[in-house]
Amino acid sequence: MPVVFATITPHPPILIEGIGKGKKSIINKTVNSLIKIEEDLYISKPDVIVVISPHSDIFDNVFSVNLCENFVSNYEKFGDFSTQNSWTGEIILPYILKEKAYERNIPVQLLTEHKLDHGTSIPLVTLASHLQNIKILPIGNANLEPKSQLEFGQLLYDIFSNSEKRIAIVASADLSHSLNNNSPAGFHKAGQEFDEKIIELLEAHNTVGITQIDSKIIKDSNQCGYNSILILLGCLKNINYTFKNLSYETVLGVGYLTGEFIF
Repeated sequence: MPVVFATITPHPPILIEGIGKGKKSIINKTVNSLIKIEEDLYISKPDVIVVISPHSDIFDNVFSVNLCENFVSNYEKFGDFSTQNSWTGEIILPYILKEKAYERNIPVQLLTEHKLDHGTSIPLVTLASHLQNIKILPIGNANLEPKSQLEFGQLLYDIFSNSEKRIAIVASADLSHSLNNNSPAGFHKAGQEFDEKIIELLEAHNTVGITQIDSKIIKDSNQCGYNSILILLGCLKNINYTFKNLSYETVLGVGYLTGEFIF
């Protein structure tokens, strides 16, 4: 079964009520876009949601795949000691992924980490709350060059295409954290440049261009979504898609891009 849905979403903690405390309307464009994404995801009837997160266990030279029967999350590090969520894990695909990765000499490590990071859990809370019997496959990117990110994504596509399960993929990705003086990482001119390039190249279906963004711009922008996006693009290499930019806003000093791949 081919991939049935793909999206890029941010992971702002303010979306969790126990953190935002009614203030998520500050990023109203993002909220409304995520409502649209949730509706389209529901219509696609996925069996498994794959979430590619930049905040999972990140290794320099290996991609991580989290294999657990059940997952939980909390937000204590954000001052919310009451909100907890739980999901059922996908336990078949990780083994296949590990085997095929070995055959292709792609570095993949299976993990058993019960607790999900916020880059994984926040998209799930906002998108998957109405999906019954859904299973979750969390994936962490690696600190490798763009070519390796794309190759890993292509591996995912090949495995998903040979599965009987309907697969939805979420690239959890905040863009620059250096857009203005109120940004978490302070201001840097590379922030706006990075965000503009990513959006322009996504809309132009120019994956090669994305891989060629200057590494200094990527670093100075203080983004946390570049590799997640590359993995997703690798997975969509053989799919004829159009990227629909639903919203982009910077009101909190972070580039929040929400978009859907239409195919």
